[in-house]
Amino acid sequence: MKKKKKREVEKIQDGEVHAPEQNYSDRESKERPSASEIQRYAVVISAMKNEIAKAVVGQENIVDSLIRALVCDGHVLIEGVPGIAKTLAIKTLSVVSGCVAKRIQFTVDLLPTDIVGITTYTPGKGFETIKGPIFANFVIADEINRSPSKTQSALIEAMQEKQVTLGKQTYPLPSPFFVMANQNPLEQSGVYTLPEAQIDRFLFKMIMGYPEYNNESKIMEENMTLMKFEDFKLKPIISPLEIIRMQHLAKRIYLGDNIKSYILDIVRKTRTKDFKYGDLIEWGGSPRASISLFIASKAKALMQGRNFVIPQDVKDVAHEVLRHRIILSYRARAEKVTSDIIIDQILDHEVGVK
Repeated sequence: MKKKKKREVEKIQDGEVHAPEQNYSDRESKERPSASEIQRYAVVISAMKNEIAKAVVGQENIVDSLIRALVCDGHVLIEGVPGIAKTLAIKTLSVVSGCVAKRIQFTVDLLPTDIVGITTYTPGKGFETIKGPIFANFVIADEINRSPSKTQSALIEAMQEKQVTLGKQTYPLPSPFFVMANQNPLEQSGVYTLPEAQIDRFLFKMIMGYPEYNNESKIMEENMTLMKFEDFKLKPIISPLEIIRMQHLAKRIYLGDNIKSYILDIVRKTRTKDFKYGDLIEWGGSPRASISLFIASKAKALMQGRNFVIPQDVKDVAHEVLRHRIILSYRARAEKVTSDIIIDQILDHEVGVK
């Protein structure tokens, strides 16, 4: 039995099982999950957080968001100054999730083929495909804004369609597939602006700040400068197969018509000019923003141990979903009005649950 389960996981990691949803019946895919199903995964997620806390001190909100994105089967972009454990948080989650992780260090001379792979001809062997580091469960895109748009665009097909085209052949990526990118907002030279099409494919954009006083005191004693990553003795809490099941479960969380209207009203408000700061918005959220709020609020409910969504779930994920999808004018930047300020205005004063 153990060998069968191990082989099942290996098939998922190798990309042989590309659409795990086909294992579920239509009835199961439509039924609201039971309270016991939800509680089981809520306990697992709590155990994941405790294990991650061995290596990542503080940053509970970031850890919550990373796990939530994994439950949503989405991708994340983390922005923060150097030295606050962005890469460590991502690497730790991959170990705790029991997944295959590969790290891509983005540099100015990185080529698209360095990410996705290449089809090459070897005398005596013929044509063969050499797969790149994109073929992993977790892809850590380190300092993603250090590479030009041509290289960054190599991720677009992989992030949206969970597949990669090499030559004339299309290859499915392993399941689960999770891109976790980070960037440094301080440096202006040697960095490139991410293409809007790629930014929109990130489910969340998270801002990682400095740790609190007590947490930083602990970090001084236990950190990656004084210790090896292996010294944290992290263990897998969940398997790739269980992650896929949890992702499917999240889709079955109940979300009522009033919550759907609330989500639509929030997103549509970002496209109007008839409220404070509205004239500072160049472009509002796309339909992908509505989809992201829809699934992210379900994942939030699951992590809270509920099989239904409440308005507060939508509010809790709104900033992560919308902050990179609201394109501001130059005037907004001059007046130091950020997308987070606009989202606060919409949530607190402009839109309510009907």
